[in-house]
Amino acid sequence: MTFTYRHRKQIILALFLFCLLVLGLVFLFRSGFQKKTKKENTPVVLSAKKKEEKEDKSSSVEKEEVYFQVDIKGEVMNPGIYSVTEGSRVIDVIRLAGDLTVNADTSVLNLSKKVKDEMVIVVYSKKEVEDFTKTKETEEQQQEACVKPSEEALENDACIKDSTTEEKKTQSSVVIEGKLSLNTATLEELMTLPGIGEAKAKAILSYREEKGPFQTIEEIKNVSGIGDALFAKIKENITV
Repeated sequence: MTFTYRHRKQIILALFLFCLLVLGLVFLFRSGFQKKTKKENTPVVLSAKKKEEKEDKSSSVEKEEVYFQVDIKGEVMNPGIYSVTEGSRVIDVIRLAGDLTVNADTSVLNLSKKVKDEMVIVVYSKKEVEDFTKTKETEEQQQEACVKPSEEALENDACIKDSTTEEKKTQSSVVIEGKLSLNTATLEELMTLPGIGEAKAKAILSYREEKGPFQTIEEIKNVSGIGDALFAKIKENITV
């Protein structure tokens, strides 16, 4: 049997189509293998992102802010009750209240002190700071009158003065004849003196620990930061 030209042409065409089919199958096989490999090596970013979002939501719930109610009085532009977040300072409340008036004197206040719930802040005037002892006595009288204005009146539990005030006053031996004793006063009590902030009060306590009891009130001028001008402001309020 001999092949004609027509038969040879058909065989060549069939072989050509077969080669194309084989090449196509090889190409498809290799493409599928590469996609599978790439898929296996690609990190699952979506699941990690979802996990981070869940952690962010849980942390936002844990960091829910706590608010305190603070009452500020005296020499500020807008006295009243303000709501502040936990960790706020006295200076933050003053700014919320419209800042200080021109008559304000903050020399007896610790502006960096952290506030607490139900705290009362009183910003004194310059005249009140000059006559601070009298101011404290007036406040105590007003607070006592608030608790029970008369014998017939009911006790007012909403007053600033609490039930332990008289007990503390009786037990305290710091005040002698209306004056603060330099040898027994605490840090907080020293800070009630005009012009004495936390730093100077600590300096007084350090001096007392190192040198022993004060012998005269003039000796306080040996404390760092207390000169003649400041001594003139506090000399009527201190004793040894």
